[in-house]
Amino acid sequence: MVKPIIRVGIIGLSVHSADFTEVLNAANAQSEGFHSKVVAIHHPKGNEDVEFSEEQLRNFSERIRDKGVYTVNSIAEVLEGVDAVMLLTNDGRPHLDQLVPVLEAGKPVYIDKPLAENLQNVLRIFHAADNYGVKIFTSSALRYGPQNQNFKDGKVVGTVLGAHTYGPAPLQKDHTDLFWDGIHGVESLFSVMGTGCKTVSRIWSNETDLLVGEWSGDRLGSFRGIRKGKNGFGGTVFGEEGIQPIGKFEGYNKLVAAIDQFFLTGNLPVEARETIEIYAFMEAADESKRKGGKPIHIQDTLNRFKL
Repeated sequence: MVKPIIRVGIIGLSVHSADFTEVLNAANAQSEGFHSKVVAIHHPKGNEDVEFSEEQLRNFSERIRDKGVYTVNSIAEVLEGVDAVMLLTNDGRPHLDQLVPVLEAGKPVYIDKPLAENLQNVLRIFHAADNYGVKIFTSSALRYGPQNQNFKDGKVVGTVLGAHTYGPAPLQKDHTDLFWDGIHGVESLFSVMGTGCKTVSRIWSNETDLLVGEWSGDRLGSFRGIRKGKNGFGGTVFGEEGIQPIGKFEGYNKLVAAIDQFFLTGNLPVEARETIEIYAFMEAADESKRKGGKPIHIQDTLNRFKL
């Protein structure tokens, strides 16, 4: 029995708008197990300091149009004909304002990274979703590395005792430092370590970040943010029964599959409390940077930003 197609609207024009559409609107998407199809996109004017080039934007638009997607003039028009929304604006600052009409319409929504520009607005986004009774999901594709879920479940190295990840960490002046691209390596770290990080300390230079988190059970997890030299994603997991590398980035199919299942079932792939802890970890790392590497308690940071 063929399950019904879920009509999806996109807000925002970015590389993910094009890549996610190509996955969901591929000719063999249904036979590959996808149930969603992108039908409309609205891309408000972006912000100059994080804007793609005209050539890039033209390329994204052409790729999306080639997959049968209509461009509309407003968020309201997107919402008229869809069952779910992907908010893919490549900037955390406008997300809350763009999200509210979607929540008012009662549409489930996936929100791209960075969720917001600071922890205060991350919390406001979840507070708004709770008020409207609408589920929201956000995640980096790095969460869905080949072995990440198996590591967390103890199927590869036994109980995970610690992990180290690395990835690019360029800075964007209006966002908390690691929210911009550091989120990918940090989310990969949390995907194998799980929640329960108590403190984080950060050693910073112009070229590199090194964050060390202390998890419950005397476990340590670390992230190296790269701003100079060879770049890429990866890491190592240390367990009771072995030591294994964390898989590298392998495309968007698994993340898009998680988004598709979220739209189909309404079940959250990542609970809000885990996402909030990830962003609080990065916000606390900024405070540690300001205090010369002093360990900062995650809960203290959350308390400081409570609504």
